[in-house]
Amino acid sequence: MTAGEKERLYVEYRDKVLSYIRSRVINASDVEDLCEDVFVKAFSVADSFDPSKASAGTWLYSITKNTVIDYCRRFHPTEEITEDISDERRTEDGIIESETLEELAAALERLPAELTDVIVLHYYDGMPLTRVAVTLGISYGAVKIRHNKALAFLRSVLE
Repeated sequence: MTAGEKERLYVEYRDKVLSYIRSRVINASDVEDLCEDVFVKAFSVADSFDPSKASAGTWLYSITKNTVIDYCRRFHPTEEITEDISDERRTEDGIIESETLEELAAALERLPAELTDVIVLHYYDGMPLTRVAVTLGISYGAVKIRHNKALAFLRSVLE
């Protein structure tokens, strides 16, 4: 990965990474530090990134999620890491097929950040929309509108 590609990755995903971390970490200075850690880790292993296996967003999301889990284990060792943070969700059939995940990840990357945040917090983290509103600091009505827009967009892209 060239320096230009790294810069483009940083510019494109910094706000999304910050938003994800902010939704899980209370201390603002820790949020900034963790965001920096994510990009340091990503850039240190950038040469091993294989775009045929996952998109850059999916790859960076995995690094971000693992960085937050490590932080929680290190600074809150007595608290159980819940499904809100871990990636242990299963479907009724067991494991979701990788091509379905890749299609969904590609569709999510096309969503504006404010819509992606609602989808990730509601479906991935299992937050009710009322809590999503509090987390994002917007009204419940605004969350419902964003949620409906995001679902309509994802349906159109995935069909």
